[in-house]
Amino acid sequence: MSSYRAHTRSDYLFFLSYRTRWIDNDQYSHINNSIYYHLFDSVVNTFLIQQCGLTSDSAQIGLVVSSHCQFFSPLSFPQLLDLGLRVVKLGTSSVTYEVAVFEEGKDIPAAVGGYTHVFVERMSRKSTPMVTPLREGLSRLLSTKTSSESKL
Repeated sequence: MSSYRAHTRSDYLFFLSYRTRWIDNDQYSHINNSIYYHLFDSVVNTFLIQQCGLTSDSAQIGLVVSSHCQFFSPLSFPQLLDLGLRVVKLGTSSVTYEVAVFEEGKDIPAAVGGYTHVFVERMSRKSTPMVTPLREGLSRLLSTKTSSESKL
């Protein structure tokens, strides 16, 4: 695993802006750690909907099987954020995303994390190979830095 702290904006291929909210702050006046997972979910699902054809009634859905986050500097309301997304592993039925959270205009992330989706058939919840539009969309985000093909 490479050092997340060394990543920069240029390592990411898709971006989503986020306007922090007062409610995102915790009692220490910075964004609560749980909010970062909302941010990850937002940028990933925005990409899946806009670029991969995912809909609320798609026959195939992604289930999160692992997640992580490393924090480097605090962020707080009313900062504007840029969420950078890339794919670091792409398998037959799984994908591992990496998300960097940048303060608007900064090149170094305040936090880097992500999660792994395993795609399953909606009704049976059995793992299934990704449909072509999904896999093609995700392959456009596959990073050449630290990326790999997965066996799942």
